[in-house]
Amino acid sequence: MQYKKLGGTGLTVSRVCLGTMTFGGQCDEASSRDILDKAFEGGITFFDTADSYPFGSAPGVSGSTEQIMGRWLKGKRHQVVLTSKGGSRVGPAPWDAGGSRKHLLDAIDASLRRLDTDYVDLYQLHHDDPSTPLEEIMEALDTIVRSGKARYVGASNFLAYRLALSLGKSEARGWARFASVQPRYNLLFRQIERELLPLAAEEKVGVMVYNPLAGGLLTGKYASSTESLPENTRFSIGSDKANYRERYWHEREFATLAALRTEAAEAGLPLTSLAVAWVLAHPSVTTAIVGASRPAQLADSLSAVDFPFDPAFKARLDELTHEYRFGDAPR
Repeated sequence: MQYKKLGGTGLTVSRVCLGTMTFGGQCDEASSRDILDKAFEGGITFFDTADSYPFGSAPGVSGSTEQIMGRWLKGKRHQVVLTSKGGSRVGPAPWDAGGSRKHLLDAIDASLRRLDTDYVDLYQLHHDDPSTPLEEIMEALDTIVRSGKARYVGASNFLAYRLALSLGKSEARGWARFASVQPRYNLLFRQIERELLPLAAEEKVGVMVYNPLAGGLLTGKYASSTESLPENTRFSIGSDKANYRERYWHEREFATLAALRTEAAEAGLPLTSLAVAWVLAHPSVTTAIVGASRPAQLADSLSAVDFPFDPAFKARLDELTHEYRFGDAPR
């Protein structure tokens, strides 16, 4: 495993981060603990969770992932960097979601109870909330840091201009600024290269990308958009299944997938390793968040860290997937 500072902070994180959104849903607790053990043994010390997990759970059911994490962390808390997220809907009341001061201060307390810890290393706003003033959001996050309940704060799913605004407001008021941003990024979704990644580099904001395997499409286990949708995957279960199909389950993506499979074979590495290594090769990317439903699935992601990415090879992959820098093609 390799490690890197998170943006302009002094916090060191592993270049592969384990995402836990399947825990308590697709994976029962025993399987989840096996995956956590395998990740930890492989050198992963960075773990990402959220109060709305497991993935696709209904409000009121969410939170079991943090509970599983909390039980696994017994005796290991100082050995890991733990991040959780708040802001998603977790209850029926109007204030059970979003970036209001009321919700965020309630949400961090609830997460800490489930995780059975006094603090998280990084607390992220899971989604932007345009209905709440940025000043209120950033002031609430600053309160969380000053209270000692989080060491740093970050943003997830933010547009570049909103991240820039938040950084400016934090610096003007002396509030804790976003230390990281968590965007979607992979060979089939490259839009963040145009504005968000240059902003993160200039402002020294760490980048922890999710979906590096495009919901599993870039593992190469699917052959065509005309085949039956696979069971027990992000394309077929949970409240977000339609979103994943809209993102990736199209002939254009499968045609690119076939070309990438050929490139991986010629390079002598699994397609999963190729996809994760390509993400990590971008100089602005700090860590890639990977998930698993079985411990064995982590092997190819872990090996990607040490892959010596030849610049010419990366340039060829960049050219092959160039169209994905500009959004979705007309369908």
